[in-house]
Parts: sequence; C-alpha cells; structure tokens
Amino acid sequence: MASNQQHQNHPPLPLGSRIAIIGAGVSGLAAAKQLRHYEPVVFEASDCIGGVWKSCSYESTKLQSSRTDYEFADFPWPNRNDQSFPSYVEVLEYLESYGKHFDVLKFVKFNSKVVDLRFISEPPTAADFGGEQPGEYGSLLPGQQVWEVAVQTNNSDSIQWHSFEFVVVCSGKYGDIPKIPVFPNNKGPETFKGQVLHSIDYCKLDKEAASQLLKGKKVAVVGFKKSAIDLALECAMANQGPGGQPCTMLVRTLHWTVPHYWRRGLSKFIESYLLWKLPLLKYGLKPDHPFEEDYASCQMAIMPENFFAEADKGKIVFKRVSSKWWFYEGGIEFEDSTRLEADVVILTTGYDGKKKLKAILPQPFRSLLELPSGLLPLYRGTIHPLIPNMAFLGYIESVANLHTSELRSIWLSRLVDNKFKLPSVEEMLEQTSKEMEIMRQSTRFFKRHCISTFSINHSDEICEEMGWNAWRKKNWLLEAFSPYSSQDYEENK
Repeated sequence: MASNQQHQNHPPLPLGSRIAIIGAGVSGLAAAKQLRHYEPVVFEASDCIGGVWKSCSYESTKLQSSRTDYEFADFPWPNRNDQSFPSYVEVLEYLESYGKHFDVLKFVKFNSKVVDLRFISEPPTAADFGGEQPGEYGSLLPGQQVWEVAVQTNNSDSIQWHSFEFVVVCSGKYGDIPKIPVFPNNKGPETFKGQVLHSIDYCKLDKEAASQLLKGKKVAVVGFKKSAIDLALECAMANQGPGGQPCTMLVRTLHWTVPHYWRRGLSKFIESYLLWKLPLLKYGLKPDHPFEEDYASCQMAIMPENFFAEADKGKIVFKRVSSKWWFYEGGIEFEDSTRLEADVVILTTGYDGKKKLKAILPQPFRSLLELPSGLLPLYRGTIHPLIPNMAFLGYIESVANLHTSELRSIWLSRLVDNKFKLPSVEEMLEQTSKEMEIMRQSTRFFKRHCISTFSINHSDEICEEMGWNAWRKKNWLLEAFSPYSSQDYEENK
C-alpha cells in the first residue's frame, strides 16, 4: 500500500487517457476492446495477458466448456467445431489473437501493479452523484480527474501516480491472494517436516519441477473442486509404475461433478444420470444437497477423463473430513486422533478476492464491500451504486463467464458514451438487493455471487437498458428452441 508520504512525493502524472483499466485478463481485454475509442491505459501486474489462465493453470488445465460456449461475440474460435475442450495454452493463444485482432494490446502496460487508489474529490452521497436531480447519476466521465492510481513497476520500490476520470477494476476474484486455513498454535505448516504449498504456488512450477514434486511422494490434496480434481489427476499420472504413491484428496464439502461431455438439463434427471454414470456412491462422493444448488452457485466441476479410472487403480483415494485437522511432523492429524502420513500437502483452498480489492480501495468505499451477505452489490454486475466513476468487471459468475464479462463491457461502453442513463442510486440498490435475495434463496452457497439461474433474464434486461432488442434470434422458433450463445449478442444484431 502506498503511503501518504509517497503520494506527496509522486504527484499524479497524466497519461493522455481518461480511463484506466486494472488487469489484462478476460474482463480487462473485453473492457479495453469496447472502450478502445478512449485509448484506455490497462495496468497489468504481470508480463503477459490472460489473468488466471496464465497465473493459475496446471499442465492439465482445460476449459470446462466447449469452444462455442467460450468465445467473444465478434471473434469466433478458428477451429470452433472442434469438440475437444481447449487446454489453457489454447485459451491463452485465443485471447492473444483477440487482443491483436482488435489492436488493444498497445494499451497494456505490463509489469505495472496498481497498489493504491485515491478519490480526489469528497466522496459523494446517495443524494449527490453528479446528476441534475438528487440521487441521479451524472456522466461517468465528469471532465475532470477524480481518481488517482498508484502504480508500482517492475517490482521496484518507487510508486508513480496517474490521474483518470474513470477506473474499471478487472483484477478478478482469483489468484494473487490465497486463502489459507487457520490452525491451532504449533500445529500449522511450520510443524510439518514435508512441503506445504498452495495451488497458486504449484501453478508457478514448470512441468519438470511439478513432476519432481509429486513423483514417488505421498501427496495430500486439500479440496474437491476443479483445481483439486485436476491436481489429483496430475499427481496420479506422475506416480505411474513401480514406486508410485497414491494421491489422497481431503474432502470436506462435496459438490456435484459431471462428465467432460456434460450438457445442461433438469436437476433431478441430472442427479440420477450422474449417480448412474459416475461412481460417486462407490467412493462416498455423493453430495447431500441437490444438483441445482451447485448450478445456482457455479460450483460444478467438469470431471477430467481418466479421473475415476485412476481412482479404480488406487492412484487417487478419498478421505472425507467432517472434523478439524492440523499438521503434525509426519503429515496431517484429525480431531479424532487419526493421522494421514504425507510428504507433500497442497492446499486448493481458494483465493481471497475481497482482500485484493480492499488492498487498493480507499475508505469509505472499502467498507462498502463488507455486506452481511458477503456479496459485492453491483448493479448489472458492474456498477456499485455508492462508488462513483468506477466499474467492476469479472466479479460475478455464470455458466459462461467470458460472455458475462463481454456483455457487461458492451453495456459499460454505451453507458460511458451517454447512450443511456443509470437509474437512481436508490433504484439500483433495490435491484441489487432483489438479485442477492434470489441467489440466497437458490443455494446455500450464494456468497459466490453466481447468476446462472437468471443469467438469460439478466442479459435481456441489459439489452433492453442499452436500447437493444432482447429477442436476439432471427425468428420465434429459434427463440423458443435454440440455446443462446455469445454470437447472438453481436452489436449489429
């Protein structure tokens, strides 16, 4: 965090742009493309684009959907009819091609980490957001610099400040800051004689280093979501042949997993199908909640091929954890005094996206992230009604996150261009409260801020607000029976 003294020593420097974008992942690239007529400055902390696709991917990481479900509306995959799930390398190549095609990479300043934000003016209240009437929003580009952005370059100690009229935060919820379990005194990782790392540290290893870490070792993977499943399979593949050790997955909360060729359907039918198709009962992996709750919270994990084949060979084993656990010098100990020997423990325990936001947002805006619901209240998944001249992209989830970010980027661009007006602050707060209540009633895991159960309705409302026809198909038969895709949201339709 930059200090006030640093702020005084480094006065804001203009960059010739009115808009700053933080992050060059999927959302940052989409925002840069839609706002490119303003020549935005995109601050990217790493040396490449791609976000979590670059920083949080394993050798085996693949997209969890088909190519046609993960493409920009005006930039289809070159091999979009290929039915295989793209690897993370293919996704990065696709994003790179997108950036080059629309000439937005020139806006990206690599190795430029945003470490602090300052709101220059007095923070407005709900009764005064620059509009002509109380509670009415004015222009998102006020004609004067209202945000100062502190940037640290090339891991140096120096901080440079820059000024902008509008800031788009696309730093995402994942990566950077890992969530680490809290352990009793003298029972944390420091007690363990082996090696403990978080999945984000594993992602930084090259193929050879990762193999050496896992090969011939007793590995415990904590978790049972997508990262844990992929990592367990990598562990199993590294331990083929004589001397190979099984990988043990410590499973606390179960979520439904689906085959790699899964397509959507009715909840109860899907549950029956999954229990028939996958050996969930055999391994004690059947969740105690309905499939629809995982769908409503975007927590389904696509099961990679050969996962249960490796389990059948004993290369992947599962241990249900219903009590507390901690480390001892030889591995992991549980509350019932049983132990699991391990050489390596990998924590796939998620990331703290809120902490990442709080690290740069100033007060009083930082406190607005602390709602009792745990959700970030964003109108249209983009605008916080009480944070002026700022937008957030990539902080809500759906069954098609790229499409979600792109459509909101289009909406944001038209909003910045004054092609439509926001409702009042009170109306936006009311709308976000309704959506949060829908999520709360849909699933016990609602804090993930997933809109999958009402994503089509959400997209329809966004289209109508932009002045587009919400019916995007060519005729009513297609509207009734053909699924929607990103291609339906091209601007000229």
